[in-house]
Amino acid sequence: MPKLRGEAFWRETLRSAHYVVAPMVDQSELAWRLLSRRHGAQLCYTPMLHAQVFLRDANYRRENLYDEACPEDRPLIVQFCANDPEVFVQAALLAQDYCDAIDLNLGCPQMIAKRGHYGAFLQEEWDLLQRMLLLANEKLSVPITCKIRVFPDIDKTVKYAQMLEKAGCQLLTVHGRTKEQKGPLAGVASWEHIQAVRKAVNIPVFANGNIQCLSDVEECIRKTGVHGVMSAEGNLHNPALFEGRNPLVWEMAEEYLEIVRKYPCPLSYVRAHLFKLWHHTLQVYQQLREELAKVKTLEGIVDVNRELKLRCQEEIANQKEGEKPKEGLPFFHWICQPYIRPGPKERCRENGDSGTEKGVRGKRALEEEEDGNSELLSKNKQKKKLRNPNKSFDPSLKPKYAKCDQCGNPKGTKCVFNMCRGCCKKRAFKEVADCPGHGLLFKTKYEKSLSWQHSQRGIQTPEISQRGDAEVEETAVLKEAGDS
Repeated sequence: MPKLRGEAFWRETLRSAHYVVAPMVDQSELAWRLLSRRHGAQLCYTPMLHAQVFLRDANYRRENLYDEACPEDRPLIVQFCANDPEVFVQAALLAQDYCDAIDLNLGCPQMIAKRGHYGAFLQEEWDLLQRMLLLANEKLSVPITCKIRVFPDIDKTVKYAQMLEKAGCQLLTVHGRTKEQKGPLAGVASWEHIQAVRKAVNIPVFANGNIQCLSDVEECIRKTGVHGVMSAEGNLHNPALFEGRNPLVWEMAEEYLEIVRKYPCPLSYVRAHLFKLWHHTLQVYQQLREELAKVKTLEGIVDVNRELKLRCQEEIANQKEGEKPKEGLPFFHWICQPYIRPGPKERCRENGDSGTEKGVRGKRALEEEEDGNSELLSKNKQKKKLRNPNKSFDPSLKPKYAKCDQCGNPKGTKCVFNMCRGCCKKRAFKEVADCPGHGLLFKTKYEKSLSWQHSQRGIQTPEISQRGDAEVEETAVLKEAGDS
């Protein structure tokens, strides 16, 4: 039977899916996919899998796909990151019997993707991408799809999408942010880019970005005309997003933990999910955050959820009539709701200090008073500040270093050549010189070597010495005879 393509693939294989759970590293595992499907998700992606590792490591294949085969978990798309056509296709061939399509990740913007040369860092290499898709489209028995990020220029984004379609992509997911828009710099996704792509291609298009509730999904479909909408962060904070509900956080946690009992996954995955699910509540009951971070067993996590439930129920019982959520939240903290990531310049504390347990530092208390000036500190600097309260990060207070004449790096204060260690080492080696300031002793070691060689020549046994003298005398006689 020939494989379906384009619209037919979306309608028949993917069952006209509108609500899609995104591929998320270590976060869209089977248990979470099943929870999301119970609450409105119509299509799910696996976490991003590394094609090279999937190809060579049988344990990696078993842990991430083979052992997770589940009739409820369909339709399913397996996503790979790759930068080699043969490796990508060989990995996909091992996965195609366990899914409905293979997705090529062209959207990951993280530093690990830059170092590994995959994800969004392939978006300028159109020849390579064409070869990967053409080969995959030829060899695989299931359709090939792509997830991309946009270029700042809409026209270039449209040409990029058309190139992928021509190469064999049967469905395109467009994340409306550039690869530079990530973390605190994420900003708002451009639905204008997504709309332009949708109008320019003849294959189904999914939109990704700015999805926090069901009304956002409906608005995105209306404005862009896409076939479906994908959610990542919104889904993690509220797995019932596609139902249009905002359930109690502990109810979602209880349901998820029950699924994990049946379909186990690493405890780190579970912990990460609950940090997202309980995000607003853990700003209030910060001691529970510490307990969740330290717990070592699934039963221990169940106990933390039980304690969280009791505290929230007690707070609900003592709630005053007409009381409203604090710090501008749309709902009270014990209800699943979106989390708005603060920008790099925003001065905000997660849900303020009121209602928090005293003596416990917040998760990301970014506001610090330092030497009379308020400055945003990274989490790493905050930890250093905790260890050494007198430490200052004021650039004007940092010591000034003289620069190396050769390269501009700080020079050694005791260097005889007034250079940094790297340049000093090259010069000292070339000139057979010493630099005590950098601990480089090429001249001294050379002299010691010569001295040792001379001493070895003088230390000989009597027998050897006598034989040597006889040889010298014989050589002299022969020389004299030759001269005469």
